[in-house]
Amino acid sequence: MNAAPQVYLEPGGFHFGAAPLRLTTLLGSCVTVTLWHPRRHLGGMCHIQMPGASARAGELDGRYAADAFVLFDRALANLGTAPREYVAKLFGGGNMFPGTDAAAIEVGHNNLTAARRELAARGLKPAAEHVGGAGHRKLVFDLASGDVWLAFSNLESAKEVASV
Repeated sequence: MNAAPQVYLEPGGFHFGAAPLRLTTLLGSCVTVTLWHPRRHLGGMCHIQMPGASARAGELDGRYAADAFVLFDRALANLGTAPREYVAKLFGGGNMFPGTDAAAIEVGHNNLTAARRELAARGLKPAAEHVGGAGHRKLVFDLASGDVWLAFSNLESAKEVASV
């Protein structure tokens, strides 16, 4: 990996930009969606903590799936691009407390369901995904290539590293 500038997304974060740039985040039960425009080498990433939308009227909150996708919609509209021009990837939704009650598992599952619903509403199907399981993920999304590097610390087995 070369020395492109990096932006780290905290939970609820959203960023859209152009190469050279890398977007990074850490996930547990949260979900990240990346969108990348292969011709223009631009894209964005969100860090969803909860399904649904913010209850605050007129205020977008990137922690919620519906709000994060409105932020994507606005970024694409400002650039004069359409969702079909982008490659989508989906990550996260892990169970951070294996061996505990089912409610802990539902958080990640509900986040994934919400993200998939929002992607489908825009006619997008993930080109790649690394979801579920028990553990956390570290992601680096390179806007120059569209690659996402992933380190998965599996709470149930040895650490995995992949590029998708």
